[in-house]
Amino acid sequence: MSTLEKDIRLKNVPLKKFQDSSYLLFKYGVVVAFVILIILATILYPGFLRTDNLLNMFSQLSIIGIMSIGMTFVMITGGLDMSIGGIYAASAVIVASLADGTPLVIAFGITLIIGFAAGLINGLLVTKLRVPPFVATLGTGSIFTGIALVYSNAQPFFVQKQSFQWLGSGYLIGNIPVSVVLLFAAYIITGIILAYTTYGKSLYSIGGNFEASRLSGLRVNWLIISAYGLCGLCASVSGLIIASRLGQGQANIGDLIVLDVIAAVVIGGTSLSGGQGAIWRTVIGGSILIILSNVFDSLSLSPYWQSIFKGAIIIGAVMFDFYARSKINK
Repeated sequence: MSTLEKDIRLKNVPLKKFQDSSYLLFKYGVVVAFVILIILATILYPGFLRTDNLLNMFSQLSIIGIMSIGMTFVMITGGLDMSIGGIYAASAVIVASLADGTPLVIAFGITLIIGFAAGLINGLLVTKLRVPPFVATLGTGSIFTGIALVYSNAQPFFVQKQSFQWLGSGYLIGNIPVSVVLLFAAYIITGIILAYTTYGKSLYSIGGNFEASRLSGLRVNWLIISAYGLCGLCASVSGLIIASRLGQGQANIGDLIVLDVIAAVVIGGTSLSGGQGAIWRTVIGGSILIILSNVFDSLSLSPYWQSIFKGAIIIGAVMFDFYARSKINK
């Protein structure tokens, strides 16, 4: 059976497959794990379901959640973006340096354009120069971080303008944080784009079989470049949020965040090999990470142990993905 036939078989599963435990486990295992985790969290942490705690978790999720949206688009095409930490940090530095001297709309706009352009550069390296995604984005991530360090002289930019903090620390509709509203708006819009538009279906096709997609007439290079551009834009939005929340921009804040973003996407069930994934899965994957952190913090578990558990969960999620796919493709 060819790769394309397997891909079609996976995406258009016959009715009898819904009776197959392997398929059900592959499709909905993350949902079951999510429900079990919520039950355990409620038992271990009595205050877990309090409104203020839930809003606090969603506020924390907004940073990696928005970045994981862009990463989902890239991974569905079969790519990977290791530069998001650099774009995230550079965006925080740029917007903080501009905020006091220019209108916020202009400062935000310039920063978002730069983030989007950085993503496009990644896409061009991957498509036009044929540099492997991991190598290309690992290199550009280092460049973006270095530019931020040079631009800021490795010192934070502090923002005096009070209105600057509204995006990261302000509230809408009572006590709902602005960042949470932005997060769920982004989830809904990109979820619709990915699931119901020709553009989204084209990305799945590229990830499932690049050569077949190219031969069918899809503008594969343009589509891949646009996915990386979106990923850079999402990282830039998160940079705006964290700079607004802290009231400053620092060039060293993106070192470890790429691990959390990839973890959110992989735990949700988006395949590292491309062609499979969804925004709703990324929502669940990110929520699982935040719930674990929330419960671990309530139990006063050392951050070092949290890092160990996080790494183990990523490995487990990838192993589960390969196992489930091997069962379905038999």
